Formats: sequence, C-alpha cells, structure tokens
Amino acid sequence: MTRLIIAAALLGALATTPQSPMQSADTVRAAWAPGDPADSLYRPAREALNKGDYKKAAQLFHQIRTQYPKSAYAGDACYWEAFALYRTGGMTDLRSARSVLEVQQAKYATAATRGDAESLLARIQGELARRGDARAAESVSANATAAAAGPGVAVAPVAMGRSANSYGGPAPVPAMPTVPLTGMTAPRAVAVAGGVARGVGGGSDCPDEDDDARVAALNAMISMDAERAQPVLEKVMARRDPGSSCLRRKAIFLISQQRTARTEDILLTAARTDPDPEVKEQAVFWLSQVESPKALAALDSILRSDGSPELREKALFALSQQDNPQARKSLREFAGGNNVPPKLQEQAIFWLGQSQNDDDVAFLKGLYPKLTDRELKEKVFFAVSQSHGADNQRWLLGVAADNKEDIELRKNALFWAGQSGVSVTELAGLYDKSDDPQMKEQVIFVLSQSRESAAVDKMIQIAKSDKDRELRKRAIFWLSQSQDPRAAKVMEDILTQ
Repeated sequence: MTRLIIAAALLGALATTPQSPMQSADTVRAAWAPGDPADSLYRPAREALNKGDYKKAAQLFHQIRTQYPKSAYAGDACYWEAFALYRTGGMTDLRSARSVLEVQQAKYATAATRGDAESLLARIQGELARRGDARAAESVSANATAAAAGPGVAVAPVAMGRSANSYGGPAPVPAMPTVPLTGMTAPRAVAVAGGVARGVGGGSDCPDEDDDARVAALNAMISMDAERAQPVLEKVMARRDPGSSCLRRKAIFLISQQRTARTEDILLTAARTDPDPEVKEQAVFWLSQVESPKALAALDSILRSDGSPELREKALFALSQQDNPQARKSLREFAGGNNVPPKLQEQAIFWLGQSQNDDDVAFLKGLYPKLTDRELKEKVFFAVSQSHGADNQRWLLGVAADNKEDIELRKNALFWAGQSGVSVTELAGLYDKSDDPQMKEQVIFVLSQSRESAAVDKMIQIAKSDKDRELRKRAIFWLSQSQDPRAAKVMEDILTQ
C-alpha cells in the first residue's frame, strides 16, 4: 500500500510540473490585443481549443492567419492551428500541419511559439515516419544524427510537404515515449513516475528550447525504428562537449525505456563515468529496472562508495526495487553496517520495511537493540508495522511494555502497533497491566484511533471507573470525538450526574 501511495505522490508531482504548449492546450495565450482586427476570432478559437473542439479551433485559427496576415495574432495562430489539427490525428491533417508550420517559419520567425513549433514539427515528422512517410523518415534520421553529432551540426531543415487541405496542423505527441503506468507493478510505476517527474526535464539549469527539438528528433527515431536509434543515443551519451549535459539527461530516459542488449551497459557506463552528477543519478535510478548480477554488483559498489549522498540514495532505491535475494542481502548488510550515514541507514530501513519480506522484518527486529540513534529506532517501528502479522504486533507491544526502554520510544512503538491492527484485547491488557500514567494515556489515544466497537467499550470503562482522574478526563475527551452513539450516551450521563 505504501508503495502505491508513493507512486501516487510522484504522479501528483508530475501532474503539477509546468508543461509546454504542446502538452496542454490550456497554456494557449489569452487574448492580448483588444484593438486588433483578429481579436474577435482569436477569443473563440482559444475557447474552442481549451474545450477540445479541435476541428473548430483549427478553422478559426486558419481564418486569423489567412484573413488578417498582419495581425498580432497571426504568427501564434499558425502554431495553434497546427496543434488543433494534430489533435485530430489523421494522416492528411499531419501532412497539412507541416505546411502550416512552414508558413510560420517563413513569415513569422519571431512568433512567441516558434521554439515550441520546432519541437512540435519534429514530433509530427516522427508520427508521419512511423506511418510510412518516406520524406518524414529521412528528416527524422537526419535530425537524430545531428543531435548526436555535437556542436557545429545544426538540426537538419525539416522536409515539409504541402497537401490539398486549406489548413493543416500537427497531432500532439507526448514529449517523451509513452510509458503507460496502468498495469505496472507499483515499484515500476514509482520508477517511471519518478524518472519522468525529475529526470526527463533535464534540470532547472537546462534551457529547453534548443534541446527540445533534438530530443524530439531522437524520440521520433525511436518510434520509427528503435534498433536504429540505439547507436545514435549511444553517441549522444558519449558527448562531453560543453552544453551537452542537458541533452544527455534527457537521452538517458529514452535509453532506459528501450529494453535492448545494450541498455544495461549504457546505463552502467553513465552511472560510473558521466561527468554530470544528474546524468549519473538518473542512470543509477533506471538501473532499478535492470535485474542482472552485473547491475546489482554495480549498485552495491556505488552504495558502499564515498560518492555523493544523492547518488548513493539512488543506488539504495534501485536495490530496493529488485526482487532478488542478493539485493535484499545487500540492503540488510548496508542497513546494519558500521559508519553508515544516518540518513542512508534510515532509508535502507524504510525500504526493507516496504518489502514485507519475513527475512527483512526479522533482520530489522534484530537490528533494533543494536541501534543507539532514537530516530533510527523509530524508523524500525514504522518498518515493522508495515508487515502486518501477529508476531510483528506482539514485538511492538513488547517494546511498549518494556520498562527499561525510553518512554517516548515505548509510546511510539505502541502507536505503530495500533496502526498495524493490534487487537483491542491486547491493548486493553497492556492498559490494565501498566502502572505508568503516560503509557496508559497513550493506550487511550491508540484506542481512540480504532474502529472496533470494543475500543469504545474500553474507553467507556476507563471514563466511568478508572481511579486516576486525569486518565478519566482523557478517555472522556476521546469519547467526545467518537461518532458511536454509546459515547454520546456516556457524555449525557456524565453531564447529568
């Protein structure tokens, strides 16, 4: 369950990531020239686009650029006309879209959407190439090769063809290869969501405009012919010229989604030798999906190195995602090792708890008495509570009942015992045996969080008959928060006494 929550959180982060106009029609610029003769067309065109009425939007944007070619809106109208037609997705629409973007390129070079238009055009070419358009295939190959070649090699002019349509527009393609999360295992969804949310964007220090068209070209080539794209991607990853790091950050995601014989070696090489820290981190992150002895050994080596904490965190996560006995052993050895940075040790404990593996949980319970850091001990409570079972609940209750333990740790153990579903009978038994008011108060709180009717029964008993006045007050307070009608009756009885 926790892994699914993590996946949802990452997807939520992705959903709030700013998107380019190609990814969201909502980003079409609001009308800004009320005195312009095309203003009355631009407003309904924008509204139609935002509503998803792409045919109408394309027609209206087409009217703007043909009837009012000198309008302040004309340049951007080319882009949005193409975008709307792209949404219709037909082969004829895709081809005519190229001609619309050609018009923008020739007549409106300073339009605000020119940078987005280059990327959009590359994606259109990729889709046309995939559907058998020879001219588009040639353009895709040339642009992908240029992206890999490095500085001094411009992205090739896009081959554009005209169609008989009076207006044309591109069909939006995802900025990266479509990676469906539906049906994935939760760890896989975590990895994909995390990679998209953090790695694909290239980093906050990366200007998007120049690289977007190049990445689009690489992406298009993958869609057209993944096998042919692989050596091109390898050339991108081999670049070390200034300014290529942003492109490599995006290329590493494209590589990670291609399961070829070379994928593992490319990721391992990047993780070990790439000069850009973020490229290395993303390579390690994606190695979580490569379950092989070579990948496992590399991840273990990175985890135990004195490298950057961020890189070691990625290695820790990658190991945690591998359903492999050796990976689990590596995690346990690291979590129980000497001179392990507390933050990394904390994460190792967390991921061992998420495995819900009996050997991992037994290890954590054995590790607990060896730990001296209170926060790490509390992390063990949480990790053990994630593996529901009577033995684990009894272990948590045993810590809670141990008078030799620190009182705050005892209370924390009791809380997680309650969260793991320990029975009201056992909680009530702990309450009756304890002579520590703080622990009794914590038991009352844990009872208040239970959905069992027996928990209300026990709190009513405490409220009515406990010898400690303060504990009776605590029980009354929590009963007052309950929706159980019996609790309301107790409140009434107390008030009328």
